[in-house]
Amino acid sequence: MSALATVAGPLAPPAHAAPAAPATVARPWVSPDRLLRTDQVRDEQWQLEELRAKTAWRTSTGRGVVVAVIDSGVDGTHPDLAGQVLPGLDLVTPDGSDGPDPVGHGTTVAGLIAGRADDDRGVLGLAPDAKILPVRVLDAENRYDDALIIAKAVRWAVDNGAQVVNLSLGGSSDNPALAAALDYAFARDVVVVACTGNLATSTTTEVWYPAREPGVLAVAGLERTSENLWSGSITGHETVLSAPATGLYGARPEGYWRVQGTSFAAPLVAATAALVRARYPKMSAGDVVNRLIATARDLGPTGRDDRFGYGLVDPVAALTADVPAVGHNPLDDNGSPGVVGFGPAPGDTRDTRAAAAGRGGDPLGRSSEGWNARPAGQTDASAPERLWTGLALFVALVTGTALMVRRFRQTRR
Repeated sequence: MSALATVAGPLAPPAHAAPAAPATVARPWVSPDRLLRTDQVRDEQWQLEELRAKTAWRTSTGRGVVVAVIDSGVDGTHPDLAGQVLPGLDLVTPDGSDGPDPVGHGTTVAGLIAGRADDDRGVLGLAPDAKILPVRVLDAENRYDDALIIAKAVRWAVDNGAQVVNLSLGGSSDNPALAAALDYAFARDVVVVACTGNLATSTTTEVWYPAREPGVLAVAGLERTSENLWSGSITGHETVLSAPATGLYGARPEGYWRVQGTSFAAPLVAATAALVRARYPKMSAGDVVNRLIATARDLGPTGRDDRFGYGLVDPVAALTADVPAVGHNPLDDNGSPGVVGFGPAPGDTRDTRAAAAGRGGDPLGRSSEGWNARPAGQTDASAPERLWTGLALFVALVTGTALMVRRFRQTRR
């Protein structure tokens, strides 16, 4: 599985990871480029007001819950994340030579989930007492070559204590190895959240994979009004929930930037799942998923629809509403993921890399070409083409038989 996408456009070129700094960084802390003041960042976090975070925190802050951020890495030395990030895994450069997060995308995602709440500056996460388990799968260009790396990351995160997994990445093709890893997560009582993808970095309007895998909470993005779908968001019948995706401020190595994209809507749902898991520690992952969709604020046509899914995620309702237990994940069809495949994911010959779903001008000035991958070994033939081919063969067979019978009769005369 592969794709080409870019991170959300910041106000300044991205800062690559600096040499590791002590975890006890003095606060307050201001970005070296001084484009965004930390107090401005806190003041502009409109998504917290929209989601009624202060009310939700009266019930839960996510304490004791581990959220895996499978992404470009996470800079745990950022002041907003100091003490929030657990030891993780780098599947791109195991020796750590690239630094904790050379792109900044994963740090932004982590901050939206668990940015510290012990002062009035910087990014404040929706689940500020949750812990982040970082797994790096995206390279320095914010892409990955092989879906197997995502599958490995999911399995590692599950085996190392993740209760919620956030996947702000994806591509167009299903992948058996990743499907099996997601089933592994479901079987071990883990909630999985993924973004639906961005139109600007796709060649189709189909919801990205793994967001469309049954059982995954697929999250589309909303405009700042939160009543309208963001124009850059992919959505479809697989969409489950919606969350704010534009005008967001995010932490990045050495500072902050303004971001937009479904990459940044997904962590708000992952954070809500963390709040619920902390409030109801014995609740199964399936019932957490059911609670999130049952309490979503309906948008658009009544009930679930192909634009907003069940609606805007509602942390307060998810924490306080009376929702009967169902004992299973209502999104999971329990279907077999098929034969687990290994090796490079298929893709077109231009580029076979997948990436995160942040949208905006590429901070490094790269072009954003799309991709259109298909499962390995599958022929590119649609159902109508196969039907007409079969009919043609059948007609040819009948015609040939008729000619043979005719000739046989002629020889006997």
